[in-house]
Amino acid sequence: MDAAEIFKKVRKIEIKTRGLSNQIFSGQYHSIFKGRGMAFSEVREYQYGDDIRNIDWNVTARFNHPYIKIFEEERELTVMLLIDVSGSNEFGTKGTLKEDMITEIAAVLAFSAIQNNDKVGVIFFSNQIEKFIPPKKGTSHILRIIRELVDFRTENQGTNIAESLKFLTNAIKKKCTIFILSDFLDTGFEEALQIANNKHDVIAIKIYDKRETELPNIGLAKFKDAETGRNIWVDTSSAMMQKTYRDWFDNTEKYLKRVFMKSGVDVARIRTDEDYVKPLINLFKRREARL
Repeated sequence: MDAAEIFKKVRKIEIKTRGLSNQIFSGQYHSIFKGRGMAFSEVREYQYGDDIRNIDWNVTARFNHPYIKIFEEERELTVMLLIDVSGSNEFGTKGTLKEDMITEIAAVLAFSAIQNNDKVGVIFFSNQIEKFIPPKKGTSHILRIIRELVDFRTENQGTNIAESLKFLTNAIKKKCTIFILSDFLDTGFEEALQIANNKHDVIAIKIYDKRETELPNIGLAKFKDAETGRNIWVDTSSAMMQKTYRDWFDNTEKYLKRVFMKSGVDVARIRTDEDYVKPLINLFKRREARL
């Protein structure tokens, strides 16, 4: 992809996702992903029922009358996007690749964050850490992130979610909101996920394709594992093979459900042939209902 094509694609994604963020997500984002601390704002005279622990003794002594400190919620957050760039995301059967869906959703979340004056950072991962963009504010920073999402390519095709979470936990000391955007075709990340969610606020966004849920009957076909590069011939008309494929997907979903529930991590499941707006709004509503 040359520079002109990259610019055109970035611009297209910017227009679409910025619009969605303005119209739909920013208000919900503001109410749900609130600051984690309280900042001193001003003082006022003490009123009956006020918490005496908030009395400002210096001002009280100066005016010989009790005054209390007023605090307001700190709005600034740090949002980290963990982006899976492994080979399995270069897949899609209904006109949209998983990696394209991930790019758009990441852009919507990033624009929602900067409109609330938050910092946004990104970690690209495969079976290792591919790139780390430290959190910053501003539209130009978000456009850089989108350019990286559009143009980033890795030679490493595997997936290691645990490694990305360990890196983030070590790199970001302040509590932040983490969105993991992945197809989650990985195992063994339960402990790293739990540790990360104990320190931060972790949200999983699973992107998958319809053809990963069922095997189409197209006779004898050659399949390639995008992460290992291995080719295999499969008789898709075989009832046993179709059942094995369905069982694999069902078992994967059960495993993920168990992991997310145990770790206390919210999750949105989004299919490549469906609109991602509704699942994201439902995710936000579920979180809002718990506030």
